[in-house]
Amino acid sequence: MQRTHHDLTASQPAQAALPLGRGLLFVVVSAVAWGTAGAAAALLFDGSGLGPVALTFWRTAGGFVLLAAVRGLWRRQAPVRTTGRRRPLLPLLVTGFGLTVFQTAYFAAVEATGLAVGTVVTLGAGPVLVALGGRVLMGERLGRSGALAVSGALAGLCVLVLGGADGSGTVVPLGVGYALLSALGYSAMTLYTRGRGRDGGAGDPLGTTLWAFAVGAALLLPFAAAEGLWPQGGDVARSLWLMAYVAAVPTALAYALYFAGLAVVRAATASVIALIEPVAATAIAVTLLGERLTAATVTGTAILLAGVTALVLAEARSASGPARGREVVRGGDGRVQPLGGHRLTVDDTDGQEAAPVRE
Repeated sequence: MQRTHHDLTASQPAQAALPLGRGLLFVVVSAVAWGTAGAAAALLFDGSGLGPVALTFWRTAGGFVLLAAVRGLWRRQAPVRTTGRRRPLLPLLVTGFGLTVFQTAYFAAVEATGLAVGTVVTLGAGPVLVALGGRVLMGERLGRSGALAVSGALAGLCVLVLGGADGSGTVVPLGVGYALLSALGYSAMTLYTRGRGRDGGAGDPLGTTLWAFAVGAALLLPFAAAEGLWPQGGDVARSLWLMAYVAAVPTALAYALYFAGLAVVRAATASVIALIEPVAATAIAVTLLGERLTAATVTGTAILLAGVTALVLAEARSASGPARGREVVRGGDGRVQPLGGHRLTVDDTDGQEAAPVRE
């Protein structure tokens, strides 16, 4: 059944119109904040005794608590229109599992191969796997420009990995493997969300993200307890501050600002803005963490990000065609699959969902 604009927004709080400039600022701040999550993780891994699983648990658990508070505040500030339907359990479990793999493997990649390489490989491989998965599993056409963009991104990934694995320690194969696993978790979650949208599954994207965090925290708790839930040694106060930062800024604040910004910013525009995230992470890695990048690593990173940018723009052009380009949310531009688990996915005849996540 085709959904109306009212149906698509019925599960979200009615909010006053946000100025476009402020919406763009919200999306930019979100991308920069996501780029700092890996940096905080790198600092925690250096001396706190926390591992990737425990850190992801605290991020998902803390993010759930803080996002629930944000959502509750929004509900108090504005009336909420609901459809009266219960939220399906299976999508939350699948999304929560994908989120768990995505974020845990990303932090493992940062620990193994560094912030810059771990972030670039994860964010670069994610949209490529989504594009290829959409072609193989869902029959979506890449088109000539999309195929060239995917080829370019894959070439950049090869240059980055092979050129950096020269014994200098810039690229660690195990860390690249974790990054690819992270990208696989994101792409599986995204493709599942896209398939649900085509079948008429709709929902509140912030609510989906919120409950995916809850599922992720529940899944991670026993493994995090086995790894060690509490910081050991070093400056415990500093570790607790960094843990609180990861839960508050690149999680609760970033997601809240991102979804608020998407009310007025086109999804294609938000996808391109999201490329700030790997750039910010790389800049932090080099300037603040002292990571050294070889010429091959820099070249591969540039080619990879250029390919991803071209892929986003190619899909934006495709989504603006007559068969897809129906505005749904104010400022929306049809079904555009962006970079990372936190982006909005809207089909021309279906509801909206968000693949939760990003770093």
